[in-house]
Amino acid sequence: MPTVQVSARIDAAIKRALDDYCRKHGVVMNHFIQEALLDRLEELEDIEDLKRIRHEPTRPFSEVIAELDLDGKV
Repeated sequence: MPTVQVSARIDAAIKRALDDYCRKHGVVMNHFIQEALLDRLEELEDIEDLKRIRHEPTRPFSEVIAELDLDGKV
């Protein structure tokens, strides 16, 4: 996958903590930041999914079990 450079200004204390963590754990900073961004994007997508399904109709669990029992799946 082709890569591009991204620039951001962050608090100096966060940068020191990032440097320390990466050095102590032998992690390449670029990889750490890329994984952190991917994780955050996935979290945001999950939040949007939850907002959408929160308004979907639901059924009582007993109905689901009864339906599965009728189909011979329980």
